[in-house]
Amino acid sequence: MAFDYDLIVIGAGSGGVRAARISAGHGAKVAVIEADRPGGTCVIRGCVPKKLLMYGSTFSADVEDARGFGWNVDAPTHDWPALIAAKDAELERLEGIYRKLLSNAGADLIAGYGVVTGPNTVMVGTREISAEHILIAVGGVPQMLDVPGMNEHAITSNEALDLAELPSEIVIYGGGYIALEFAGIFNGFGAKTHLVYRSDLPLRGFDEDVRVAIAEALSDRGIIMHPGTTVSNVSANGGAKSITLSDGSVIEADQLMAATGRSPNTSKLGLDSAGVAVGRKGEIIVDAESRSSVPSIFAVGDVTDRINLTPVAINEGHAFADSVYGNKPRVVSHENVASAVFSQPPIASVGLSEADAKDAFGEITVFESRFRAMKNTISGRGEKTYMKLIVDTASDRVVGVHMMGPDCGEIMQGIGIAVKAGATKADFDATIGIHPTAAEEFVTMRSPRG
Repeated sequence: MAFDYDLIVIGAGSGGVRAARISAGHGAKVAVIEADRPGGTCVIRGCVPKKLLMYGSTFSADVEDARGFGWNVDAPTHDWPALIAAKDAELERLEGIYRKLLSNAGADLIAGYGVVTGPNTVMVGTREISAEHILIAVGGVPQMLDVPGMNEHAITSNEALDLAELPSEIVIYGGGYIALEFAGIFNGFGAKTHLVYRSDLPLRGFDEDVRVAIAEALSDRGIIMHPGTTVSNVSANGGAKSITLSDGSVIEADQLMAATGRSPNTSKLGLDSAGVAVGRKGEIIVDAESRSSVPSIFAVGDVTDRINLTPVAINEGHAFADSVYGNKPRVVSHENVASAVFSQPPIASVGLSEADAKDAFGEITVFESRFRAMKNTISGRGEKTYMKLIVDTASDRVVGVHMMGPDCGEIMQGIGIAVKAGATKADFDATIGIHPTAAEEFVTMRSPRG
C-alpha cells in the first residue's frame, strides 16, 4: 500500500519534534501536524515561560537578602507588562527555532488539528493524509474540577502566563508542583497569595519529609496556606472573585487559579474510532516501545501519563525514531529519573521516597541534614536547606536522594548520574566535597538518622 508519508507525528512539542527530526535523519518522510504553535507545552505554555517568570520573581528576595550584605537598596518597583512582553519575545524566538529544526530536518509542518481516522490515516480539516506509522505526542491540558463557578471564573496555568496585570491578591487551588511554582511566582512579585489544597501537606507523592519542609518554607515566605481545604463555590463581584472554601471562609481576590492537575489531551483525537485503547484518564496505553494497542500507532510524552517530564518525552521520541527507522532498537528506562520543582525554595529528587524504598527493600538506612545555607547566615533569612539520602541497607546502594534549597535542581542533575550508575553510600563517602558548597553535604553525611 502506498502512503503519503512514512511517519505522521501529531503534536509539535518537545517529544514530537525530537521524534520527527531523528526519524527524518534516518531517511523517513515525515509530516508533523500542530494545531497551535510549534514548541508545545514546555516551550509555549509550561516550563520555559514559567521559569522565566520564576527567575523574575526571585529578585524581590534577593533584594531583601542584599541588605544583610551591606547593600543599601531603595524599595524596588516592578513593571509586569514589560516582563510579559520580554517573555513573549523569547517564546517567539524559540518557536522560530522549532520551526527551523523541522524545516532543516526535511519534515513537513502542517497547521491544523489532527484527528486519527484509522490505523494509517489522519484527517486535518478536510484533508486526509496517510502514513505507515502514526506517532501521537499531543501532551496534556489543565483540568478543572466540577465546582460551581470554577469554569466561569478561574484561570489555569495557560492564562496565568499571559495576565495583562499582576493581581494584588490571588488564590491558587491545588497542591501539586504547578500550584507551588505559581504560588512562588505571584508571591515573589508582591501579590497576596493563598494556596488551597485538599491534603494536610502539599506535593502528594513526594517524600514526606520534603513535603513537611516545603510547607513550612512557603509559609515562612508569606504564602497563606489553607491545608485540608477545598474550593466549594466561586462567584464574581465586579472585577473581584469571591471564593468560598470548604471550611466556610470566603476569600475576595482578583484572581483564582485552578492548578488541580492535567489530563492527557486525547478527547478530540478520534482514538475510539481508530481502536486505540486508553486508560481511565484518557491516557494512551502503550508498551515499553511506546506502541499502542494498534500496531501502527505509537505515543510518547504526557499523553501516555508515564512520567510527565519534557526530557522523558524527548528520550521516548528519540528511542522511537531509532527503533523504527534507525535500525537501533531500544527502550527508555523510566527508573531513577531526576526531577525538580521550581518552587521558592526549590525541590529536587531522584529515586525513591522513604516510604517507597521501605516497600521495595524492607530495611533501609536514612541520612539527612538540615542547615542554614551560608548565604542565609548573613542575610538574616531563617530558611533552612533540607537534604536526604536513602540507602538500601543490604546492598549499600543509594536508592533515593531528596533536597529542598537553593540550586538543588543543578545539584541533583549530577547526583542523578551517580544514582543511575548504582553508586553506593561508600562511593558517596569516598567522594571529596567542594567547599564551601551546600552540595558537599551529600558526601559528608556520616551518621544515620536515629
